[in-house]
Parts: sequence; structure tokens; C-alpha cells
Amino acid sequence: MKPYLAIISARFRMLLQYRAAAVAGFATQLFWGLIRVMIFQAFYESTLAPQPMTFADVVTYVWLGQAMLRILPWDVEGEHRQMIRSGTVAYELLRPLDLYATWFSRALAFRIAPTTLRALPMFALAIPFLGMGWPASWGSAAAFAAAMVGALALSAAITTLVSITLLWTLSGDGLSRLIPAAVVLLSGMIVPLPLFPGWAQGILNLLPFRGVVDLPFRLYMGHIPPGQVFAVLAHQLGWTVGLVAIGRLALGRGIRRLVVQGG
Repeated sequence: MKPYLAIISARFRMLLQYRAAAVAGFATQLFWGLIRVMIFQAFYESTLAPQPMTFADVVTYVWLGQAMLRILPWDVEGEHRQMIRSGTVAYELLRPLDLYATWFSRALAFRIAPTTLRALPMFALAIPFLGMGWPASWGSAAAFAAAMVGALALSAAITTLVSITLLWTLSGDGLSRLIPAAVVLLSGMIVPLPLFPGWAQGILNLLPFRGVVDLPFRLYMGHIPPGQVFAVLAHQLGWTVGLVAIGRLALGRGIRRLVVQGG
């Protein structure tokens, strides 16, 4: 365990150096957050039909999404892609470490560092000035924190699995186009999942993406009582374990058939 904690720590500290990118990303997320709030405001003002979420809740949901945007598993590290393209992935195989655990640890740091740099200033700005609400209760805040740990693990499992597929696709350009669209739509990042039609809810409940965004955010707002956090964690843990198992199986097959190119 100690080597993998060291990997997380080293990668985290390295990624914290990209402060200019974090500032630019924060400005972009702030801009798009304002645009999305205005779109939802127009939607709510144009209808009298009852909605499953109030406009105030939607505003909070939007700003939570902007704060936690970088936790979404919609891309892979450029270094992984470059290692596989150049053939230097062979060095990864020579290290006396479990390769899957190494890549999973890197994925954790890849999600934690940029989220930390952008989430803290977003909370500091959105809560007092942009209409974002506080957690519904102290219990909701604790449940949200626990669910975000589960969301991080689930996101890292998805990220690692996508990284492993590069052993077959090499460039990864196809996945880099498909994954973002699926993740942002099915997680609730574009439209809060409670606003989806009833026939889609059963499908969304079965997919892993809800555990990354929708479930933690609704714990924050109190839509899901804090006492149900264990059901949320079970959903996240179940998918994480399943995706880790699939990832290990895929990595084992990929290594056995690996042909190193470049170098």
C-alpha cells in the first residue's frame, strides 16, 4: 500500500503546479455555470407545470457540478496515451509494482488535484454571490463528503479502464470523443437527472455515472436523506469493484498480447 500512496502523493503535488491552467479552467467553468443557470431560469419561467426540483435546487446542482467538474471520468492522462504511443509503457511493466494499482493510483491523483484547485474557489464564490445553497443539514454535509469519496473511487475506476483500452485503440481518439458525451449526459452534469422523463430513470439508476454526480449532489441538497447514504455508497462500491475486476481482466489480456511500438 505504501508505494501506491507515494504515487498518489507525488502525482498530486506535481499536478498542483498547474495553477495557471486551474485559473483558466475556473474562469471557463464560472462562465458556463452562469450560462446554464440562465437557461434553467428561462425554462422555469416559461412553464407552470410542477417540476421534481425547485429552481433554487437546480442552481445549487449546477454550481456543485461546476465545482466538481474535474472529478468526472471523461478523459485520461496525456502521459498514459503518450507512453502507449511511444512504447515507453514497457518501463511500466518492469517496475516491481502491480500495474493496475499503479494506474489506479495515478487516476486518483489526476482527479483529486485539479478538483481541489477549482472547487474551493468555486464554493467560496458561488455560495455567497451566485445562489448556491448550503448543505441541507450537517448530516447532509457529512453524507455528501462520504459520497464524494465513493464518487472519486468510481471515477478513477472508469478512468483506469479507459486508459487500459488504449492498449488496443493506441491513439484513443475515438474514446476521447465518446466518453465525454456519455459521462456528462448520463451523470447529470448537463441536465439534473431528476428532470429526465420517468421512463429513463430506471435505466439511469442501473448505470454507474449517477454515482459520480447525481447521488452525491442530491445528498448535499437533502433530496436523499442522510440515512440513505449507505445505499448510495453501496451503489458506488458495487460499480467500482465491478469496473476494477473488468479493468484487471482487460489489462491482463492486453499485457499478454502487447506489442511495443516506437521506443
